[in-house]
Amino acid sequence: MRLDKFLKVSRLIKRRPIAKEICDNGHILINGRVGKAGSEVKENDILELHLGSKIIKAKILKVMEYAKKEDADSMFEILENTNA
Repeated sequence: MRLDKFLKVSRLIKRRPIAKEICDNGHILINGRVGKAGSEVKENDILELHLGSKIIKAKILKVMEYAKKEDADSMFEILENTNA
């Protein structure tokens, strides 16, 4: 699945255009490498989101095309949530 779509479906980022912009500006790492919006993600990948002064590190548990709001948080596990 594309990184920007995963971020939207999992609700780590609420809107896909914002997810795409953040990805293309190099603010998201996939397994330590800069991820672009079209980068493919899969289960067990580690995402590191740099959102302003906040850094969120999450492990992908499931990749689903669609998820209800109550199921979205089962797609990932937060490993770290810090302020830089």
